[in-house]
Amino acid sequence: MLTDNLLTRTLANGLTLLVRETHAAPVASFWLWYRVGSRNEQPGLTGVSHWVEHMLFKGTSRRPQGEFDRLIQREGGHFNGMTWVDWTTFYATLPAERIGLALEIEADRMQNALFDPTETENERTVIISEREGNENRPGYMLREQVQAASFLAHPYRHMVIGWKEDLRRIARDDLYAHYRQFYTPNNAVAVAVGAFRAEEMAGRIEQFFGDIPRGPAPPPVRAQEPQPRARRRVQLDGPGGAHYLLITHHAPSARDPDFFPMVALNAVLDGATGLPPFGGGGLGRAARLYRALVNSGLAISVNASVAATIDPYLFTISATVRQDGDRAQVEQVILGELERLKNEPVSKDELNRAIKGTRAMFAYGSESVTSQAMWLGFASMVTDADWLAGFLDGLARVTPDDIQRVARRYLIPANRVIGWYVSEDRHG
Repeated sequence: MLTDNLLTRTLANGLTLLVRETHAAPVASFWLWYRVGSRNEQPGLTGVSHWVEHMLFKGTSRRPQGEFDRLIQREGGHFNGMTWVDWTTFYATLPAERIGLALEIEADRMQNALFDPTETENERTVIISEREGNENRPGYMLREQVQAASFLAHPYRHMVIGWKEDLRRIARDDLYAHYRQFYTPNNAVAVAVGAFRAEEMAGRIEQFFGDIPRGPAPPPVRAQEPQPRARRRVQLDGPGGAHYLLITHHAPSARDPDFFPMVALNAVLDGATGLPPFGGGGLGRAARLYRALVNSGLAISVNASVAATIDPYLFTISATVRQDGDRAQVEQVILGELERLKNEPVSKDELNRAIKGTRAMFAYGSESVTSQAMWLGFASMVTDADWLAGFLDGLARVTPDDIQRVARRYLIPANRVIGWYVSEDRHG
């Protein structure tokens, strides 16, 4: 169990510590999680969290740009960071005796990141180029438009990278103010897992981070998405060799009692998968959507996913359809499978297979010390360690009646956006 022997502590400056000792391998992983992502961004500043993440790799007043990477690589370690809708995280996995280097780096850039004006402008070019690269992918462009249509009020409507118009206008002072507001010990969770003594590691973390002053209280996210009342459609036309479909429904948050039934529903439709943004497709060839669309030749691929988030987010179904494929039939088949979930209880055998596969994916995805530290930190961002401890039990308690109930509650037309990217070579 990932939460077994978990040492939890909160420092005087508000930093939460999650430390787990395990000697399965002579390595250790340290993650620093901040409660800030695109959910915390205001109109006109979309993408600011992702940009700040980039800037924290640009050196500090103590260490010049590039030295963090050189130090970690010299010790044979792995070092990276990422931003998502609810959080930003940085991590390093190293030989256990060298994990102090990761603590030193994260404590340094929590306080001393430079945000050099020249580097800020250079990174503007990098991020806009990254966004423009995404714009060459039909799936990304469709996702952006459908996600925006799926939320009327909540900042989840914005993609993490932000709108290009905002990226062109965000100033260095905007980035630095965001850094000082959110990247503080009282808005962070430090997670360490590996071959060390837990109490000793907690003491080392306090040694590096304990004197960092608390930051201001982060402003709360007040926006709440209103109850959807209208079915919505989106269509993009553009170049490409295939058509792309994306269907979204509002879905329960990680804390909602409906979350685990929704995970099981997803597994019935698409097989066992991991949770976004870490998980990918899994054991879906025997699942309903694959059999109905790919085995029949109607679609090239089909996927479904549900994410664990702070606020209600999205349950998504995507499909890729051949240039000469029947788009209307693909859409009809998917909606028919959703209606079937509402009208016919899932058999116990099918549900058991779906849950067993999901449990296996969870186990496979939490074997290494890096993934264990990831799961502990991720859970602390969207819920808490108790949620993680009860993850498998929560799945095991799901019944066919639960699946039918959440299908009837969430998979309804008013809660749905249907989006198509139509290859302009043929409109079907």
